[in-house]
Amino acid sequence: MQFDYIIIGAGSAGNVLATRLTEDPQTTVLLLEAGGPDYRFDFRTQMPAALAFPLQGRRYNWAYETEPEPHMNNRRMECGRGKGLGGSSLINGMCYIRGNAMDLDNWASAPGLEHWSYLDCLPYYRKAETRDIGANDYHGGDGPVSVTTPKQGNNPLFHAMIEAGVQAGYPRTDDLNGYQQEGFGPMDRTVTPQGRRASTARGYLDQARARPNLTIRT
Repeated sequence: MQFDYIIIGAGSAGNVLATRLTEDPQTTVLLLEAGGPDYRFDFRTQMPAALAFPLQGRRYNWAYETEPEPHMNNRRMECGRGKGLGGSSLINGMCYIRGNAMDLDNWASAPGLEHWSYLDCLPYYRKAETRDIGANDYHGGDGPVSVTTPKQGNNPLFHAMIEAGVQAGYPRTDDLNGYQQEGFGPMDRTVTPQGRRASTARGYLDQARARPNLTIRT
């Protein structure tokens, strides 16, 4: 068989790329994943409260190790990487924190990167997400990735942590991905409204699996 594109790795980037490319029915794509199939049959990979489980062992984690670290008694440190459809979005902590706007604007000051400013990237941030409390100038309402925001009163420890930060002199923010990114406030997470992990396999690949121009091999 021949394909227009062959994508190695069905992870956080590969699934997005495969989905977007196959929006054109004339473009054929082969998506290869060495880690195995979609592991959503194991509810522990989908339950936010069990986020540490997929990191244990090597069933869902390639568990790479660093070179010996001279400043850490020459120990090798584990570097988790997702194994299966979804890649590291299958095992990560589901934290949804965008890059700082000032960093993006600094990039845009370099030659050839003029269109990488925060305002240039913001439409694509918004396009990628569906936020559970609704769209606004900083968040989208019809994107493939489900984003949830903690609600007032749903966790007393969460509230206490924010208050402790404010009492220590740090600013309070209602949206770490909005106008004020600095400070203590609720952290968005890539979790569906039903309380399941919103990996790129769920958010992107699910909508593309049935396309005749996409072939997935695990």
